[in-house]
Amino acid sequence: MNKALSAVMALLVVLFVGYNALFVVSEGHQVIITQFGKPVGERIEDAGLYFKIPFIQKLHYFDKRILKWDGDPNEIPTRDKKYIWIDTTARWRINDPLVFLQRMGSLSRADMTLSDLINGAVRDFVTKNDLVEIVRSSDTGDQFNMSTESSATKKEVRVGRDGFSQMVLLSVEQKVQDLGIELLDVLVKRVNYTDQVRERVYARMISERQRIATQTRSEGEAVKAQILGETEKRLKEIVSGAYKKAQQIRGVADGQAIRLSGEAYGVDPEFYRFMATLDTYKTTLGENTRLVIDSNSPLYEFLSPKLRK
Repeated sequence: MNKALSAVMALLVVLFVGYNALFVVSEGHQVIITQFGKPVGERIEDAGLYFKIPFIQKLHYFDKRILKWDGDPNEIPTRDKKYIWIDTTARWRINDPLVFLQRMGSLSRADMTLSDLINGAVRDFVTKNDLVEIVRSSDTGDQFNMSTESSATKKEVRVGRDGFSQMVLLSVEQKVQDLGIELLDVLVKRVNYTDQVRERVYARMISERQRIATQTRSEGEAVKAQILGETEKRLKEIVSGAYKKAQQIRGVADGQAIRLSGEAYGVDPEFYRFMATLDTYKTTLGENTRLVIDSNSPLYEFLSPKLRK
């Protein structure tokens, strides 16, 4: 009985010691082993099963994937006295876990250190530059962006938003190299105006849109007047040309009529005189026309016997 109990106890001790001697490194992680506070061996980066001295050696796991830092929005004045809210983010990774363990010790402390360094670099850049350097990346901003910027921002962009991110990155990168940290990039997530500046921006936007609308209407009226003038001119030309053409046709027709009348007179003078008299009747006598003429008048000659009575 005592031997069985001893065997069980020995087995439990072996399992306990073995459990504390074995450890697993998963993908995306790296391990530093310390013994009495001092590092032992090289860092372990490859995934797999490893051994350590139980109870004496301690494991320190670190992520070797890219990590994200998110800062809190900060209200910062620009050089041209415009207060803005700026929100930044960054990507980083632990490139030397041993140095990181010795200098930082934990991710929370590293996050606090990055916050101090990045926010300080951002504030330093913003306070030394005009608003245009933060809100625009080049001089080719669209019409909307141009309308939302004050006259102070309508300057040549020397650095721009992309350059701003790069300068902050270079500034902080030099300071974290000795911390076992590699800073990959710093990005501006959002730039927003404070309430006071926003009201001025909205008022300027409204004024700018009204100016553009007035200019557009003025240009439209000018084009309208030009089109109407050209239309009226063209209409007069068409009417004048048509009248001229009509007069030419009328002249040709009158000439042909005179010629035909002359030919008709030469063929049968009496018939021509008869037709001429009928034309006179047609011109002179209308509906309900009362005509008093002498019976010896040429007009009386071709009237019907009923009319003669």
